[in-house]
Amino acid sequence: MLVAIVFTFSIPTTEASGHGPLFGAATPTLGKGAWQFDQAWMGQVMKGPESGGEILRTMISAGLTDKIQLSVSAPIPLRDTTMLPSGRMMSMMSYAKDVEVLAGWRFQTRPVGTGARAESTVFVGGTVPLADRAGEIATSPASYVALTTGYASRSHYFWGGGSYQHSYERDGDRVGRVTSASVVYGYRPPAWRLEYPKPDVRLFVESVADWTGRARHGAQEVPDSGGRVVLVGPSVLLLYKAYGLEGGVLFPVYQEFNGVQPDERFRFGVNFTYFFWPGKGKGH
Repeated sequence: MLVAIVFTFSIPTTEASGHGPLFGAATPTLGKGAWQFDQAWMGQVMKGPESGGEILRTMISAGLTDKIQLSVSAPIPLRDTTMLPSGRMMSMMSYAKDVEVLAGWRFQTRPVGTGARAESTVFVGGTVPLADRAGEIATSPASYVALTTGYASRSHYFWGGGSYQHSYERDGDRVGRVTSASVVYGYRPPAWRLEYPKPDVRLFVESVADWTGRARHGAQEVPDSGGRVVLVGPSVLLLYKAYGLEGGVLFPVYQEFNGVQPDERFRFGVNFTYFFWPGKGKGH
């Protein structure tokens, strides 16, 4: 789920004022005619002999209307992630070796006090695997749906959301289905509440819970697959003109995996974003 990039920004046609967490779900969508390029690096570090995995993921997103956006992402595996109890990693990007397409619809937005708003967004999409097998398990397409709602002001941000990824069966095999939930709080200190084109820095505390079902092989459940993990950690977002840079790390506060799977030490992510919106020419 590398990169899954990590984060989605809301960008008016006059400034890059978007905001979003790295791992958890958020509500913003791109404005009409705007697009963004994301390059993410993410991975997991495991306990024991299984050191974990890393992946690069590239995502391109386009604003079809002021409230609807379309995103496409694809991976570049760095270290094998085949059988790790990874969950999804990031809400906007898969950690698997697949091509993913996501459509986001911000169906509700309303002002709350001065300079603040409440929003809700739904994401629907699917994945197509690039590898025929994950270990011994035959891979197949999967569907994904997520719903998130939240509050955003000039100083405070709060989002809560949930998602479900359903992998389909092929030849009696199926990758474990993933149910996720996330809660994110963000804060922008007074000294950092600068207007475009000055740098804009935001701090987040993110929490993510993943429940991964057992995989199936030959119509039988794979005993060393599936489990539950809850992680919490910080991330930092820097926005400057047409560029965004975000990094963060999550540490497990609870984990329980089936069979002899290794526990997770931590997961990390770094994401670079370039924005382009109409009338600004090369993003400026």
